[in-house]
Amino acid sequence: MHPGELIVSDRGRSPLEPDDLQRAREVLEAVMDPEVPVVSVVDLGIVRALEIQGSTLHVVVTPTYSGCPATEVIERDIEQALHQAGFYARLERRLTPAWTSDWITPRGREELRQFGIAPPAGSASKRSLLGEDSEIRCPQCNSANTERLSEFGSTACKALHRCKDCREPFDYFKCI
Repeated sequence: MHPGELIVSDRGRSPLEPDDLQRAREVLEAVMDPEVPVVSVVDLGIVRALEIQGSTLHVVVTPTYSGCPATEVIERDIEQALHQAGFYARLERRLTPAWTSDWITPRGREELRQFGIAPPAGSASKRSLLGEDSEIRCPQCNSANTERLSEFGSTACKALHRCKDCREPFDYFKCI
């Protein structure tokens, strides 16, 4: 704290009502992931909890992985969107349990597919450690005749694949 800085408090603010949770959720559904700008932070499953604590909205966020370079940008975007909607929000970054691609909503998976990114196939179960790969379908032609070109794609949470039928390369959002 430096001389002249303002202290922000929630004194004088009215307590939030249960209806405010739905309005806040709608605001968050419009906050897009900066690396995949067609999927909201809600549909990506990184908004873990939304609670009212008096006049403050408590938002729990779990990044897709602990070293995700977009984490601060996402948190800033969430805070700005809620502030612009009239909410005073407190964000908490929670790393446990770790985010899993199983948390991506069905709508989020469809948005990934329409954007040209194959959504995670199957679940992030330990069966993949035993060599049981799920079928990865091409987001362009829906063919299952695909191959992995690289374990690493445009971001750390994606792998680069190619369809053997239409020959198009595509990102695959990994099961994590």
